Amino acid sequence: MSTAPSPHRLAASPDAALEARYGTLWSAPLPAWNATLDTLLAHRSVRAYANRPLPAGTLETLIAAAQSASTSSNLQTWSVVAVEDPARKDRLATLAGDQSQIREAPLFLVWLADLARLEAAAQRSGAPVGGLDYMETMLVGVIDAALAAQNAVVALESLGMSSVYIGAIRNRPEQVAAELGLPPRVMPVFGLCVGYEDPARTAAVKPRLPQSVVLHRERYDAVSQEIGIHDYESVMGAFQTAQGQRAAGWTSRSLARWRSRESLHGRDRLREALNALGFELR
Repeated sequence: MSTAPSPHRLAASPDAALEARYGTLWSAPLPAWNATLDTLLAHRSVRAYANRPLPAGTLETLIAAAQSASTSSNLQTWSVVAVEDPARKDRLATLAGDQSQIREAPLFLVWLADLARLEAAAQRSGAPVGGLDYMETMLVGVIDAALAAQNAVVALESLGMSSVYIGAIRNRPEQVAAELGLPPRVMPVFGLCVGYEDPARTAAVKPRLPQSVVLHRERYDAVSQEIGIHDYESVMGAFQTAQGQRAAGWTSRSLARWRSRESLHGRDRLREALNALGFELR
């Protein structure tokens, strides 16, 4: 298996990588730079995949990377279902808002918050597990799954592959659980497409909010955010125009995601779905 990243992922310089990430000139000093930072700063959500199989051992390598992520108290409250069957990917794509990239990608990973494993261990040993019914334990599973998945993303991008997270896997979680044969106390948290980017339909690095908006020193500072967000509107507008999109900026597009119950696309009933999947959430 090749370990060399795709050439287009490498920035000409650290400053170029940071300027692409923020859409503005970078002037702060850099203490050091390496290939790992190059990979991280070049991350893009890729929604168009080439008809190209993954090398043998790819899945196992990604899972090894995922299992190397931090996990709360070594509980390892996550699992993942690897889906390669075209028919099953098609059904999952339909459940997740009919997203074609799920069908295109050779591998689709569904990351799970998995409390069933602990419950089964308790049943075998006769131990009580009343703590499984609380929100905290559910959050541990979700956080564990997210940390593991991000490790896998960094690993696959270092190998020249691409990915995109699919949050819409939560649109119809009971149906996804039935499709994947999930037992009670296991929740599909998000999906992840894995494959090689279609070179004819490449994605660009999307600028992020300036650090002045997200970085707080010692105490949270809401006042300083307004200027940074104002500047970011112009950066995002220019990016959207360059990508052939309407220059809507950041605020209006972000708020549109939360404008109504309907804009949640079924995720407004997530508590009900979690109860149906065996999570009591006290």
